[in-house]
Amino acid sequence: MKTWTVLFLLLALQNVSAQEHDFIEGPFDSPQEITETCLGCHEDAGEAVLATRHWTWLGPEFETDDRGVIHLGKQNFINNFCIGVTSNWPRCTSCHISYGWKDDTFDHEDPANIDCLVCHDQTGTYRKTPTGAGMPAEDVDLVTVAQSVGNGSPSRRNCGVCHFDGGGGSGVKHGDLDDSMFEPSAELDVHMGGMDFTCIECHTVDDHQIAGAGHSSMAEDANHIYCADCHGEEAHEREILNTHAASVACESCHIPEFAREEPTKTWWDWSKAGETRDNIEEAFDRELYSKKKGEFRWEKNVVPTYKWTSGKAKYYLPGDNIDPSAPVQLNTIVGTISDPESKIAPFKVMRGKQPYDTENKYMIIPHLFGKDGYWSTFDWDSASRIGMEAAGLDYSGSYAFVETEMSWPIHHMVASSDDALTCTSCHGKRGEQRLDWKALGYSRDPITRGTRFEQGLVNEE
Repeated sequence: MKTWTVLFLLLALQNVSAQEHDFIEGPFDSPQEITETCLGCHEDAGEAVLATRHWTWLGPEFETDDRGVIHLGKQNFINNFCIGVTSNWPRCTSCHISYGWKDDTFDHEDPANIDCLVCHDQTGTYRKTPTGAGMPAEDVDLVTVAQSVGNGSPSRRNCGVCHFDGGGGSGVKHGDLDDSMFEPSAELDVHMGGMDFTCIECHTVDDHQIAGAGHSSMAEDANHIYCADCHGEEAHEREILNTHAASVACESCHIPEFAREEPTKTWWDWSKAGETRDNIEEAFDRELYSKKKGEFRWEKNVVPTYKWTSGKAKYYLPGDNIDPSAPVQLNTIVGTISDPESKIAPFKVMRGKQPYDTENKYMIIPHLFGKDGYWSTFDWDSASRIGMEAAGLDYSGSYAFVETEMSWPIHHMVASSDDALTCTSCHGKRGEQRLDWKALGYSRDPITRGTRFEQGLVNEE
């Protein structure tokens, strides 16, 4: 076949891919009608999506060593940002891949409720109403968006509109994901900026199941992806670096700091909410106080907290008893210095204060959103009663605030080899500012321990 013929066919196929949805004309009385149109051709996609964590906000049931069978995910675990989804659905589910999840009667078995557009829009104009239970904004041209989906692969923007702004704004939750990652420089992220990666180049997709361990996957110890999946186990020319890789996660050296262009929230004190303050201080152009939400702390260029991890974590579950005399660990990273499967990895540790039931000794999931929610009434007792009833837990009528901590893994904002940490970043006097060797289980900096370190046996104490 002649070269020009091949080129003509390739261009024609490319054009078909770009124009293959022009037959969608509308108008549509509801966004669900668009989904039904999508499923008319993509018959198997609906059932596939219904089986995903993105849809259920739950991982599969799994057996634990000490708690029997549990079912965990964003739908039912507690964090120290906006605390919990239960009774706050219309606000929280504005970032869900559905239409209309406004209460606990939402039908998770109906594929017509799937929002295909939020993951496949290629116009960059699709938006959901922030308090609309996942419904699209009224000014969105649904027909134009539906026609734009092209080859169907989610772009970085498709993923980022939810994941970069988790917790109510850019960089609030994750620290290594914020709006600077839509168009990052190579210095900010060597993959997305230097090589123009989309999210799904690493978070690969199989029948709508997306690889990558979020919190529900960490609880189950499943769905992990690793740098070595692409780079191999011996990615360095220097053997000492490959030796380190047996005990140190790639991210520990290649993500020296996170929140490098935009700040991330590191402290949230709900106990201060409800006050009327005349002068609101700011840091990094972010407010440090909100009457609805309390006091905040923001940080930039944050040095991670390093912990041993096997890839697994244990989570506080609603109704678990707490000890209010110490910070409540909303999750605990599983890993030890003596576990050969564990590696030292970077985390953002989020801290704050949030309500708990002083008699039942467990965390409260308050009702925040809506006309009877705390953001309208500023009444913690009422918000606690409504929220705990929705969660199916008793509320004693007595509440106070307890400090909490939650660890979020750091995987993005990957530096090039030229900007990665060096030996003295972690070892020697300078290294003491980055790594707490005693907290990691060592008696001192392991480089002083001679041959055991040189042989790569840094997991032994």
